[in-house]
Parts: sequence; structure tokens; C-alpha cells
Amino acid sequence: MDAEKAKEYGEEEERCPVEEVALVVPETDDPSLPVMTFRAWFLGLTSCVLLIFLNTFFTYRTQPLTISAILMQISVLPIGKFMARTLPTTPYELFGRKFSLNPGPFNIKEHVIITIFANCGVSFGGGDAYSIGAITVMKAYYKQTLSFLCAIFIVLTTQILGYGWAGILRRYLVDPVDMWWPSNLAQVSLFRALHEKENKTRGLSRMQFFLVALAGSFIYYALPGYLFPVLTFFSWVCWVWPKSITAQQVGSGYHGLGLGAFTIDWAGISAYHGSPLVAPWSSIVNVGVGFIIFIYIIVPLCYWKYNTFDARKFPIFSNQLFTSSGQKYDTTKILTPHFDLDVSSYNSYGKLYLSPLFALSIGSGFARFTATLTHVALFNGRDIWRQTWSAMQNAKLDIHAKLMKSYKQVPEWWFYVLLLGSTALSLLMSFVWKDQVQLPWWGMLFAFALAFVVTLPIGVIQATTNQQPGYDIIAQFMIGYVLPGKPIANLLFKIYGRISTVHALSFLADLKLGHYMKIPPRCMYTAQLVGTLLAGVVNLGVAWWMLESIQDICDIEGEHPDSPWTCPKYRVTFDASVIWGLIGPKRLFGPGGMYRNLVWLFLIGAVLPVPVWVLSKIFPDQKWMPVVHFGISGMPPATPTNIASWLVTGMIFNYFVFKYHKRWWQKYNYVLSAALDAGTAFMGVLLFFALQNEGHNLKWWGTQVDHCPLASCPTAPGIKVKGCPVF
Repeated sequence: MDAEKAKEYGEEEERCPVEEVALVVPETDDPSLPVMTFRAWFLGLTSCVLLIFLNTFFTYRTQPLTISAILMQISVLPIGKFMARTLPTTPYELFGRKFSLNPGPFNIKEHVIITIFANCGVSFGGGDAYSIGAITVMKAYYKQTLSFLCAIFIVLTTQILGYGWAGILRRYLVDPVDMWWPSNLAQVSLFRALHEKENKTRGLSRMQFFLVALAGSFIYYALPGYLFPVLTFFSWVCWVWPKSITAQQVGSGYHGLGLGAFTIDWAGISAYHGSPLVAPWSSIVNVGVGFIIFIYIIVPLCYWKYNTFDARKFPIFSNQLFTSSGQKYDTTKILTPHFDLDVSSYNSYGKLYLSPLFALSIGSGFARFTATLTHVALFNGRDIWRQTWSAMQNAKLDIHAKLMKSYKQVPEWWFYVLLLGSTALSLLMSFVWKDQVQLPWWGMLFAFALAFVVTLPIGVIQATTNQQPGYDIIAQFMIGYVLPGKPIANLLFKIYGRISTVHALSFLADLKLGHYMKIPPRCMYTAQLVGTLLAGVVNLGVAWWMLESIQDICDIEGEHPDSPWTCPKYRVTFDASVIWGLIGPKRLFGPGGMYRNLVWLFLIGAVLPVPVWVLSKIFPDQKWMPVVHFGISGMPPATPTNIASWLVTGMIFNYFVFKYHKRWWQKYNYVLSAALDAGTAFMGVLLFFALQNEGHNLKWWGTQVDHCPLASCPTAPGIKVKGCPVF
């Protein structure tokens, strides 16, 4: 269906009502373009394997690096064009079907399919590598004996389970026009910049602009990435008051509240909330409101005025676990040989304590969970209910959905087969390896039910605001009450009850990208399924090799304290298993627990969306998003400086530039986002292999991440911590 054919629907009705989409996504299609070509298979599988290897490798290092699919998205273009010029065009016949190694010029749809393969490599090895995180915790931290077959079951079933959820929820989260998935617009813009020939106008073309921005980003990242890392957390307040604990607690960008601190490192800006250039302005505003209220009002009051939870015995900002005397908590003293809690040893050793910001962040997670459900019920409940009964027959379709109707759809039973198959294998695992996984069959079913309930409402929020509210805390809180003292069971429940949702949303985002780029749905299904299976096997293979071959991996206090393999991401996973699984929420948040009052935030979160909903009825022309409480999402390990810099950057581009220079924004905004990602990734890889991996590290004033040593000190009287004054 070409542009003339599409116009038969009526120009006014077919245009996408979401302005950002209408400005970026092409409203035409060429169904004659080949998609699943030999080039697409070869480059797609190669990209998937390469990315999963690199991301798995980097995730264990002290300075982890997630290499996005944009790296391969750019790299495969010249290779694809080279293959189009050199491969033979002779047609062949296989199983009665004709095909050619070279069906013509390398086209944009092949490029999209290759990127879908590459995204599987990022999902497994990068920010979403939670199943490998659980296996790492089991082997490296708990020193548990785990069979490789059990590990492969864990990795693949969580992914396939998420794929099953995604297929069932397509009708709610991909087809409707209002579910526009903002992060995809950067990908669409980049594809157009790489493939479309632009009319000659003033200024640079998209491709020229991309190359210039890519070069600038590539060169610049040598500063924060190697030569001058202090640019990542520029905490000038600490330099003005070098002997003041309070000033450094307030001004430290890495260990404090980050007031006045900033980062001019793109990796630091986009580390936890993604690129601010692709976040809607309404989302940025709401995140900013929640951030200011929490960081600059609630936390200071709890720490300095009320000393909530004995806060002044500990650093104001830390994800470490502490004893009552402010020392680091030694979990080996309370663990049995069967990886259960030794209650008598726990009672003897003492209670576990958290830093104030860590504790309040957990409380905000309680509020986020109930607020998410309430918000979606109020704002989207009627539409979801109607779509359930009408099966999308009466849903509002834009030009993109109409164009996609010309392609053969994927039967829903294909996804049901994957869902039921992964469920059966997961239950089998709970019987065969019950001592290793600790999670009984009914715990698995409980996890599946939780994922089923929350995937849709969280997907609605991510598809409209580019923010994904997490409920890791809730999943672990629930099973921690049901199965206290079992950290491995807690880890596995989190994977099946929460991480399957993460992967489902990743698949749904890719499905929407295919929707925008008019990729046949059955081609998308094939690429995602094959990429998932391949990435899972390679992911576990690389991780298993590293865990078996690197001595004292993840052990910063072992025989090799200077080792680069300190696993900071997985340390957080281990700490969570201690809090929710080993010690359990009843001891921390139940009657008599130090943090029992935080449980009230479940109720507060459920009520918070109500006034927002009322305001949306009074002022229907305004956008009201459920992300006020997202301002503290990810802290720790995210820092206030990361989020504050994200907010400022988003305000500049998605308010001022969008409002006053809309043509520039339309042409270049998402291209700039992709160029910054790609340039940073290219330089990060180059620095590692050329310098850091060879031990060529600089040591001078500018290479220290944060010059605020006193920010980590407690301020309560009588607490003795190395390097800190005693009050």
C-alpha cells in the first residue's frame, strides 16, 4: 500500500493524533521490499551474538558498560550495502521455494529486522540481564552448586514467558494509537536518516548531522570516560567546604544529595531513565516534581530534623547494609549451609539497618506499585475493559494500524504455545531442582499470576510516558512474607514475577517499532523468537565461563581486592536477596520492625492518582501522567545528580527547543539522541580494549569520580567509621 492508496482513508482521520509520532514516523509503506533475506539473517544473528558477548562481559566489571543496539544498527549499514553489491544474484530453490542471496539493494526493512535481533542481545546482556544476575548471586555470592541445565532453564523460561505475555497484550499495547512508545521515535528517526534521500534545504541533512554529532560525541567521551572522569560528578560544593560533613552530604554528586552538582557525561545523564531527548515533556515535569519533593524536602527532614530510622548513624546515601553501630553487615554470620537464615545467629549478631535514602526509596516502591494500578484503572480502565470485549474491533486506528492490516497477522495461539511451554518447564524445574531453587511449584504459579496482573498497567505507562515503574520490591516483599529465610527462592520469584514483565515490555516495544516501520508481523515473531533463544544460550555460556574461570569474581574483599571484576550491578541483587529473602520483610517491616511505618505508603500510593484524575477532568486539555513518584526510581544506585541532569537536559530539548524551534526538533532531535548513544558506545569500547584492559589507567586529581570523602560519614554521636570524625 503506497501513499496514494493510504489517502483513501481520509487525510484528517488517518493522521496520528500524537504530534511527536506524526512529525517523525513515515505514513507510507512499500510491501514489495524483502525482509527476511539472507543478509538480514546473517547480520542479525551476528549482531545478536556480538552484543550479547560484549554486554555480558562488561556487566561484571567495576565500571559496567551497556552497549546499545544502536552500535550495530549503524555498523551493519555499510556491510549490508557491501553484501548487496557483491553477493551473487542467482536464484536458488530450496524445499520448493525460490530465494536469492541478493534480492536487490539493502533496504530499510532488512535493517529493522537486524536491529530486532540486536535488541535481543541488549535485553539479555545489558540492563535487563536479571536472570544472569540471579545465577551470579547463587554461584559467586552464596557459593551454591548449580547445574548448567537448571541455569539454562532459568534463563530461557523467563524470556519465553515474557514473550508469551507480549503476544497476548499486543491488542492493548501495540495496536492502539495512544500507545506510542516514545523511545522508538529515536530509532525511527535514525533509520530515516540512514536510508532516506532528503530534499536539499538549508542546513545539514539528517545523515550529515548524525555523523557530525557522532564524531563530537565520540571524541568528547574520551574526557569523562578516561582522561577527566570528574566530569561525571562535578561536585563543586565539596571543594568550597572540604572539611564540612553536612556540606559534602548536601553537595556530593556521588554519595550525597547532589545540590549544585551536575554531570556533563552523556552516559551519566542517560544511565537510569534513558535518553531525556525521547521522554515526553509532561513525563519530565512529573518526574521533576517527585524528585524535588523527595530529595530536597523529605530526605533532609528525615535525616537532619527527625533522625528517622536512626538515620544519622549511617551515610545519607548508600546501598550498603549496616549494623546498629554503623559498620557493614556481614551476612555470612547468619547463613546456614543450606542457604537459609540461622535465626539464633541473627538474634545474636543483631538487626540489619539501611541508609535513610535507601529505606525511603523502598517505601516509594510500595507507593509506586499501588499508584500504578490505581492510575491505570482510573485513566485507562474503561478502554481496557471495552477492548477486552470488543477485541479491538472498535478501537481507534491511525494510518499506521491501517497500513499494517495488509499483512498476515500472527495467530494468538502461537504465543499461547510459548507461554504454556515456558510455564510447564518452570514447574518442572521446581520439582527436579527443588533444593537448588528453593521455590516450590505453587510459588512459581504465584509469580506467574503477579506478572499477569501488572504487565498491562505498567505497559500502558511505559507506552505513553517512556517510564517503566518497577515492582521488584513488591515481588520480593510478597514472597519474603510467604517464604521467609530463603534468599534463593526470593531471587527466583523476582525473576518470574517481575523480570518476565520487563522482558515482555521489551518485546512489546520492538513490536511497536515493527508497527511503525511496517514490518510483517510474522517476520517480527520469527526474529524475536530466534534472537531470544540464541541470546539466552550465548548469555549463559559467557557468564558461566567467566564465573568458572575468573578467580574471586565479584569478591572485592578476597585475595584480589584490586580486581576489576567486582560486579556492582549484581551486588545490588545480592543485597536485595538478603533484605527480602534471608532476613525477610516481617523482621524489617512487620510489627516491631524498624521500618514498619513505610508500609503505610501502600495506601498512600493507592490514593495519590485520585486528585490527578480529578484535575484531568477539570483541565482535560492538559496531559496528566502517573510519574510524580518516578523521580526517585532507581535510587540507589542512581544518584540525584544523574536524575537532575536528566531533567535539565530534557527540559532544554523537549520544552524550549520543541516550542521555539520545532522544525529543528522535528528534523534533528531523535537523530541527536541516537548519535550521542552511538558515539559514547564506540568510544567506551575503544577505551576499554585499547587502554583500560591493558592496565593503562590514569591516576590524578581529575580521575577521581567524586571529591567528597566526608559525604559517606555518619553524624550521630559515638559512631566510629574509618576515615570519619567521631562526634
